[in-house]
Amino acid sequence: MAVIANKVDTVLRLKLITGDDGSGNPVYAFRSYNNIKPAAINEDLYAVAVALAGLTGLPLNGVFRNDTELLYNV
Repeated sequence: MAVIANKVDTVLRLKLITGDDGSGNPVYAFRSYNNIKPAAINEDLYAVAVALAGLTGLPLNGVFRNDTELLYNV
């Protein structure tokens, strides 16, 4: 029994620093972008994330790629 995985969806998620709490700890906000092509390469996604963060005017703290795969038996 062989199981095949097909990427069916990708989400790009940005972690932005929105400020700090009263104690000086950073406060984060997340922005998600759906319907990303699963074939997109990581370098391109990172470049897009940096550009999008620049538009927000907030410092970028992390870039996440979430892939969803469909598993099926052949």
